[in-house]
Amino acid sequence: MDSHSLLEFNQIIKSILDKNLEKSYWIIAEIGELNINQKGHCYLDLIEKQDNYIVAKNRATIWSYTFSKLNNWFADRTGTPLKSGMNVLVNASVQYHEVYGFSLNIKDVDPNFTIGERERKKQETIKKLESEGIIDMNKSLVLPLVPQRVAVISSETAAGYGDFVNQLETNPYGYSVAFTLFKSTMQGDQAVVSILQSLHRIYDQEDDFDLVAIIRGGGAQTDLDCFDDYELCSHLAQFPLPIITGIGHERDNTITDMVANTRMKTPTAVAEFIISGLLDYDSKVNSLYERVFLRATEIIREQEDRLNNISHGISMLGQQKIHQSEMKLNNMENSIKTLPKHIIERHSNKLNIFEKTILASNPKKILERGFTITKINGKFAANSKEPNSGDIVETTTKDITFESIVQ
Repeated sequence: MDSHSLLEFNQIIKSILDKNLEKSYWIIAEIGELNINQKGHCYLDLIEKQDNYIVAKNRATIWSYTFSKLNNWFADRTGTPLKSGMNVLVNASVQYHEVYGFSLNIKDVDPNFTIGERERKKQETIKKLESEGIIDMNKSLVLPLVPQRVAVISSETAAGYGDFVNQLETNPYGYSVAFTLFKSTMQGDQAVVSILQSLHRIYDQEDDFDLVAIIRGGGAQTDLDCFDDYELCSHLAQFPLPIITGIGHERDNTITDMVANTRMKTPTAVAEFIISGLLDYDSKVNSLYERVFLRATEIIREQEDRLNNISHGISMLGQQKIHQSEMKLNNMENSIKTLPKHIIERHSNKLNIFEKTILASNPKKILERGFTITKINGKFAANSKEPNSGDIVETTTKDITFESIVQ
């Protein structure tokens, strides 16, 4: 059985690869790790993922002379240098070293692929959000009437955050805006997780805020890749508070900008937008105040005129009532003066009639007219029964009284 030393075996592999492989290949991969040593050489791990699992991995190298020119040119075309997490199309030759093993020597990178790949992923995310019917949910929220309580997602050291704070605190109208910073990483691999954590903290305090501002300073175009992440944009689209973005990149519109309620270009513009909301409310209140004041003045004037008319009417009516009352009093005075006399005369006449009636009823007057008074056994005849034999009958005339016996 033939045998080989390890060196001989590796030399066989190297020889076979050198004879059978092309000088270079265009390879699509993701940069897993990227390190630059002191001499300027760039060492990379190229990987391929399926469902977030690495299914292939190779070491690669860009020597310092090539890397210096290549990286600057790539950054000029894409707006960012080569970095971890980036999908790239590289031209590389296969190298096999007896000691260091298999690796790729990168000679060129196609920036158009990276730009196109970013756009492809971006469009996929947009279509997914649209198919789920959530892309416009945050836009449908009504902005607060008075935006005075703002939750800010930003890096504390970001220049954009400083501009935002300065614009709010030095506004020429003296408006006071309460803002709370939720510190977050705003670029790189940890940005999505960090921003989502801030969103969760804000959600737990939802009633304490009127809206959320996501702000950062300017930067390379690919620094904004985190704002095209589906997971982040899905949360933003469905967030219960209006989202205002000021990511600081005027040329590129991220998906975060698309799903947000309102997109502003810069952090300063976000602060100006909030101040404009307060100014608009202030103007409306002043306008209502003017309208109320004018209407109140009109009502007061109308009521003054009405009161004057009522006062004049009361004065006239009072004089009329006084005159009528004076006449009544005069009539009553006259009545009081004459009424007793009439009453006395009327009762005097009645008394005279009663006197005559009484006198006419006097028994003496009756006897003088020829009548007699008869008693039977001491009782008036009108109250006695039919007389019987032996009854004593007493008869009184005008002049005499005599008795008789019934036989």
